[in-house]
Amino acid sequence: MAKTKMSYLSRMNLEDILAVMLVMAALFAYINHRLIKWPPAIGIMILSLGFSMLLVFLRGFNITWLNRIGTMAADIDFRSLLMNFLLSFLLFAGAVHVDGQKLKKERLPVTVLALFGTVISAILVGVLTWLLFSWASYPVPLIYCLIFGTVISPTDPVAVLSILREARIPVSLELKIAGESLFNDGVGVVLFVTMTEAARSGTFSWGNFSLLFLQEAVGGMAYGALLGYLGFVLLRSVNDYKVEVLLTLALVAGGYGLASHLHISGPLAMVVAGLITGNKSRREGLSEASWDYLGKFWELIDEILNAILFLLVGFEMLVLKIEPVVLLIGLAGIVIMLLSRWVSVAVPVALLRRKVRFERHAVSILTWGGLKGGLSIALALSLSTGMYREVFVVMTYIIVVFSILVQGLSIGPLTRRLLKRH
Repeated sequence: MAKTKMSYLSRMNLEDILAVMLVMAALFAYINHRLIKWPPAIGIMILSLGFSMLLVFLRGFNITWLNRIGTMAADIDFRSLLMNFLLSFLLFAGAVHVDGQKLKKERLPVTVLALFGTVISAILVGVLTWLLFSWASYPVPLIYCLIFGTVISPTDPVAVLSILREARIPVSLELKIAGESLFNDGVGVVLFVTMTEAARSGTFSWGNFSLLFLQEAVGGMAYGALLGYLGFVLLRSVNDYKVEVLLTLALVAGGYGLASHLHISGPLAMVVAGLITGNKSRREGLSEASWDYLGKFWELIDEILNAILFLLVGFEMLVLKIEPVVLLIGLAGIVIMLLSRWVSVAVPVALLRRKVRFERHAVSILTWGGLKGGLSIALALSLSTGMYREVFVVMTYIIVVFSILVQGLSIGPLTRRLLKRH
């Protein structure tokens, strides 16, 4: 019996691993709902992180079936899986629930924070990480450190918003956080794609970088607006939630695939498409019952895919060679991340204060509420081996664990305490 079981486990294929991940995601959701009772996004992420850390611990015992999973993980094309599939659904799901009319009132701070804040953070993280590597006698070229800056700078709106709603913060501040998180995800991916292309070509010039960035960003947003209105028109013409769900799935999968052939930003397109499709359909195109089905479907997709991302990290950690110096650099990277986040928030807020009203302690809340999550994990896993992938995956994992466990669980109490002060 034991021999048969071991034989089966040693033959695990990709379909088996995906089945295991879905079962674990469902189990974590059940445990969180019945026992822990954290906000679902946070609870499932933390349990997934815990499971991935358990896999890393068990790796030292040389368990046959665990080694087999590690071998399978090494063969997965993470770049294709994450950049061409998971990312599109994650960004659309995050955008479809945001109130576009209210967000429009915050468009200036959201735009400045998402664009200039993300660029400032990426440069700061990259330069400081490069200096840290040099100080530790572990030389990594600056271009790859800057790529790491684009990996770790985007924030995750899903995890923090449910907590901030419970903290009952002012709606305008909540919208600033949500809008900035959504659009800095898109900006971060554009920066990431642009920097990785420059690294692969071996040449870098600000002129080419700027042109490629504009092509990706402006083209992506215009294309996303077109997709969003197309989705709204199609949804308005039917009154069947099954067809409506299928239409949005086709919009995301087909629209994202076409964006890559047009050489424009699929992530930014998904954010804009999600905002337009979600808002116009909710207000003008769908019945209340249809929107309830559609909204809950995309909320479910978001939580499942985030759980799968963290489980994928656990499987990937089975085959990574983790060096002690990289662990120490990863811990120091937490300080770099927080410092860079503070500067990237404080500078735009200081410049905008004469034109935009910011709530008390907005910089502190925006800094500590800028959680790192699924997107950073996805970008790190999609790096090629020659870009110091193993080093940056470990560093990203350490920073994301800190961000979710420490920042995620403390942002609610911190926000309530700050806003109670006069």
